[in-house]
Amino acid sequence: MTERIPKIIVVGPAFIDMAIKCEEHPAAGKITEGSGFTCTPAGAGVMDATQMALCGCETCLLTRVGEDCFGEMIRQNLRRHSVLTDLVYSTQAMSTGIVVTIVNSNGENSSCRSQGATRIMSRDEIECAAAEQQIGSADAVLVNDSIPRAASVAAIRSAQIHKTRVILSVKLPGADRDAIQSIDWPMEFYNADIIVLRFKGIMCGSELGAGGEGDLKFVGTELVAHGANCVVISLGWRGALVIDRQGPRHLPGIPTEVVDQNGCDAAFTGALTACYGTGDSPDKAVRFAIAAEALMRSRFGLQEALPKKEEVLTLLQSQPD
Repeated sequence: MTERIPKIIVVGPAFIDMAIKCEEHPAAGKITEGSGFTCTPAGAGVMDATQMALCGCETCLLTRVGEDCFGEMIRQNLRRHSVLTDLVYSTQAMSTGIVVTIVNSNGENSSCRSQGATRIMSRDEIECAAAEQQIGSADAVLVNDSIPRAASVAAIRSAQIHKTRVILSVKLPGADRDAIQSIDWPMEFYNADIIVLRFKGIMCGSELGAGGEGDLKFVGTELVAHGANCVVISLGWRGALVIDRQGPRHLPGIPTEVVDQNGCDAAFTGALTACYGTGDSPDKAVRFAIAAEALMRSRFGLQEALPKKEEVLTLLQSQPD
C-alpha cells in the first residue's frame, strides 16, 4: 500500500451490534452463561469505513440511522475514528438498525438483525448535491449490496459518471455452482471495477474445504463471462481467489489462531478498498486484505479488533517471499 492518502466513500448499512461471548450457543428455551459483553456501532458500512480510516484513508460514510440514542452513538463513534459523517442521514419515526450476536468458544457467530432505518435508503441520498460532490472527488467508492438495490445502483451510476473506481461487496445465497442461476443483478453491478463476493451462511471460503475452491472458481469465472471485470473471494486462512479475464489465481493466506471470525469480511473488504484506492493493482490490494483479515481473525471484538495500517504492513513484511 502506497503512502498516498486516498479519499474513499462508503455506501452501506449502519447498526448497533450487541455481542456476548459464551462457551456454546444456547438451545431453544435455554440460558447459557456468557461474558465479554460489548455494545458497539457495526454494520458493513460502519465497519468498512472504520477499517479504511485505520488504514489512513480520508473516509466518508453514506447511510441512514434513526433519530435515537443509537444513531448518535454511531455518529460519535465514526468521528472518533476520523470518519466524516456529513452523509449520515437521520430518519424520523424509525429506529437505528440493531444486531444481537452470540460468539461461541470456536469463534462461530449466531445473530439476529433488525434493519431499522437502513431499509429505506434510496437513490435520493445518492443523487443529492452533497453526495454527488463527495463521490465525484473520491478515489474509490465501496458499495455494499445489503442496502436497498435502488441506492446501490444509484451509487454505482454516480461513480461511473465521475470516473471513480467502484468496489462492490455482494452476497450470493450459496457457494456452489447452482448459485450462478439465482443471480438477478442489474447491469450496473457488472460495471464495478472489483466485485468482492460473499456467501450467505459462510464466514469465509475456507469453510468449504479444498474441494469447494473449484466451485468458487466456477462462480467467479461465470461472473466474469457475464461482464464482471474482477471477482475476489476470501478463503480465510487459505488466502483468496482473484478471477478476471486472465483467469483465476489463488493468493496464499496467512494462518493464524481463530479467536473470532466476526467482522473478518469488513477487515478484508475495507483493507482491499483502502489499498486499491491508492492506485495499487487488485492483486496487491488483495494481499493487503488477506493480512488485515488474518489479524482480525486472531482477536475478539468488532471495531476494537480492526487492524491499523502499520500492523498490516508489519505482518506482510514478516511473510516469506
